[in-house]
Amino acid sequence: MLKVFILLASITSILGAGIPEGMLPQLDGRIVGGVATTIDSHPWQISLQRSGSHSCGGAIYAANVVVTSAHCLQDVTASVLKVRAGSSTWNEGGILLSIAAFKAHEGFSSWTMANDIAVLRLSSSLKFGSTIRPIGLATVAPANGASASVSGWGTQSYGFSSIPTQLRYVDVKIVGTTQCASSSYGYGSEIKSSMICAYTVGKDACQGDSGGPLVSGGVLVGVVFWGYGCAYTNYPGVYADVAVLRSWVVNAANSV
Repeated sequence: MLKVFILLASITSILGAGIPEGMLPQLDGRIVGGVATTIDSHPWQISLQRSGSHSCGGAIYAANVVVTSAHCLQDVTASVLKVRAGSSTWNEGGILLSIAAFKAHEGFSSWTMANDIAVLRLSSSLKFGSTIRPIGLATVAPANGASASVSGWGTQSYGFSSIPTQLRYVDVKIVGTTQCASSSYGYGSEIKSSMICAYTVGKDACQGDSGGPLVSGGVLVGVVFWGYGCAYTNYPGVYADVAVLRSWVVNAANSV
């Protein structure tokens, strides 16, 4: 994993146009094997943009609060960030709002990769409708094997391919924390209690999807986090577990 990080970091510095800014390479959210969709089907989805370019995804929690990943906010100030909501394309349409403030989980660590969650406070409130709508937070994690979907504008393969302009999604199956850390998969002790996994052969999130929503049962159950490659066999996508981190999100949303 460390070798992958060093290699990608050095290549990104040379070929920076290929990968959205704002992410640690080994933590890149990972949509592969998915299909194009519209914002009407995922009205909570937003594009988090840095200096005018798509950087990460996120989910609308309240009229002026978005949930995303902590690692998407490293080494950045609110002044260069914006959120586009209500559009199927990240680069036009909908509404583009500035970020008034953000708060990352105090326990987030880029070494253990635990607690990768954050909230953004928008400069003004969103007006809800068919293409802009909040999503509730899971109170318990879905059962192992439960159906879920993940959406975003991330790359469609691992590496340096360009990101699509049209929103995409993919259906996956939940892999519980215990199962994801078992010998059935390749992560072992890297899976922490604040993480949940999802896996379907040949389907996954990818670079540029970080911070985006993993949805099951109509609620937000995960936030796109990290993984080894994209759609690699025996390496599920790893997400921040919203049910575990729910109280932090609620408190942070009220104080950011």
